Amino acid sequence: MGIVLVGGRIVTAVDSYQADLRIEGEQIVAIGYDLEHPGDERILVDGCLLFPGGIDPHTHFDLPVGNISTADDFESGTKAAILGGTTTILDYATQFRGETLKAATLNWHRKADGRSYTDYGFHMAVTDWNMQVAQEMSMLVLKEGITSFKFYMAYKHTLQVDDESLLQALGQAKECGALVCVHCENGDVVYELVRQARAKGQTTPAYHPLTRPVTAEKEATSRVIALAQIAQAPVYIVHLTSEDALQVVTAAKLRGTQVYAETCPQYLLLNETCYQAEGFNGAKYVLSPPLRSRQDQESLWSGLRTGLLDTIATDHCAFNFVGHKDLGLTDFSLIPNGAPGVETRMGLMYTYGVVPGKISMNQFVNYTSTQAAKLFGLFPRKGTLAPGSDADITVWDPNGDSVLSVETLHQAVDYTPYEGFQQNGQVKHVFLRGRQVVREGQLHESQPRGVYLSRKSLPQKKG
Repeated sequence: MGIVLVGGRIVTAVDSYQADLRIEGEQIVAIGYDLEHPGDERILVDGCLLFPGGIDPHTHFDLPVGNISTADDFESGTKAAILGGTTTILDYATQFRGETLKAATLNWHRKADGRSYTDYGFHMAVTDWNMQVAQEMSMLVLKEGITSFKFYMAYKHTLQVDDESLLQALGQAKECGALVCVHCENGDVVYELVRQARAKGQTTPAYHPLTRPVTAEKEATSRVIALAQIAQAPVYIVHLTSEDALQVVTAAKLRGTQVYAETCPQYLLLNETCYQAEGFNGAKYVLSPPLRSRQDQESLWSGLRTGLLDTIATDHCAFNFVGHKDLGLTDFSLIPNGAPGVETRMGLMYTYGVVPGKISMNQFVNYTSTQAAKLFGLFPRKGTLAPGSDADITVWDPNGDSVLSVETLHQAVDYTPYEGFQQNGQVKHVFLRGRQVVREGQLHESQPRGVYLSRKSLPQKKG
């Protein structure tokens, strides 16, 4: 007995066509017409678009930062994600100082196992590099299917690694078939600019973007690409924000460098004027790298239109405005960095990308699902609608408008940076490996049933 979705329009990264779709067990088994078997459940989706379930390759759930943790854990964060049309997340498990990668992996499994409404995998964020860690990378690739590792060029004295460590990590990643993901800001420069601002009494949220300038992102992006070229290893730039950094990536791609770049809805839809919000409200937008100019926004949209960017993630790192962000009430450098977005990504990108024609429907699918599946070892199991693929399907009703509000979202954080944004269309149904998890926009699962995903390595260029 199966499920047949009747009357919808199938949209993948390369195709768009009217057809029915049949699910049996956890997989899509047929696409076409006259697919029903005796006993099948028939679901009418006339006028709806059928997308591959969204893949968000950049989340931070249940992440400890100092004495606090992010507002969303795996249960609340993935519930919000799947209600927003995302069926798979890749979270940044984090190795803290003195930990082995094995210990960090076990720690994140404890946080996620049995608590995720979406399927999930881990990247491993490495903050304490040494030769033992280098050897453990291969173990994680082979035994855990963790095939991507993150390094920070920012956050001096906490997360930042130096160039020597980064070069070694790129070389080791190449040896074991892994992809290195990098947060690109010059941490030494940022540290000094923050010190100078505090010395002058410049402590409001308005100084956050001024101490993390575009030049610091551009320089770090250029530097890590140079290191990747020396190591002859691929590299993935997380949350790229600016025209200058995109130009560096573009030049490297034209040289044949295996470099990939991600951007996020906040950098496409919000800009630096948010830091001028009344009172302390600018703290809601304290994230790193910071929001940029309207010109940078237009350049990022152009990068998506022309295929120079590869994915749209969220960097969902949710801290409450009250009780978290206000730890920096008198010093912007103490404001926890991050913002929520895992629930709103698909709707925002459809509304502000597809509807006005900034990106095509196929590009929307590519950036929100397919390319992440390819880069992070999940394709074609995830990221497309085809016989043999997991039946991860977002049924999108393009009719009906809504206004985004923290009051109606399901994230566990007390604000949304997109308060008052219009959304065109809505999630009608969501299927995860053949189970209908969302029905008529409402959660249809009594408990989380997402599974851990062991991932394949990224094919690497030779020579």
